[in-house]
Amino acid sequence: MVTLLPNTLNGICEHAKAEFPDECCGIILHTEQQEFVRPCRNIQNEMHCSDPDTYPRDARTAYLMHPDDLIAIHKEVDTQHRPIKAFYHSHPNHEAYFSEKDKSDAMMWGEPTYPGVVYIVISIIENTINSIKAFTWDESKSDFIEVTIQTP
Repeated sequence: MVTLLPNTLNGICEHAKAEFPDECCGIILHTEQQEFVRPCRNIQNEMHCSDPDTYPRDARTAYLMHPDDLIAIHKEVDTQHRPIKAFYHSHPNHEAYFSEKDKSDAMMWGEPTYPGVVYIVISIIENTINSIKAFTWDESKSDFIEVTIQTP
C-alpha cells in the first residue's frame, strides 16, 4: 500500500492531462508532512527524431526524463532532505499497468534502482483519467507487484 495526499494525486493527474496525447513523467518527493510533485520534461520525441533506431517509440508510448530535470531533483533530495517517494508516468489511451519496459527501466543488474520507491502509472483515455495504479518491488517474488493507493 502507498499513501498519497489528494493534492499529489491531483497534481500528477493534471500533468497527465496537460501532456496528453504524449506520456507525462515525473517524481514525487516527500517529507513526513508533505509531498512535492516534480514534473519532468519527456524528451522521447527528441530522441526518437534524432536516433529512431535506438529510440523506436515516440512520446505517445514512451518517456525519457530530461537529464537536467533528474539532476535538479536529485539536488533537491540532497539539499532539502526530501527523499524520492515515487516515480510516475502516464499511459495515454492505454490501461495503467507496469510494462516490461517500465520494469526494465526501474532495474539495474536484476535489482530495483531505487529500493523502496513506488512507481505510479496513470491511464488517461482521450484526456480523461481512467485509472491510477501503483507498483513496488516484492523481494519474495523478485518482481514488481501492484499495491493499493490510499489517501489519508
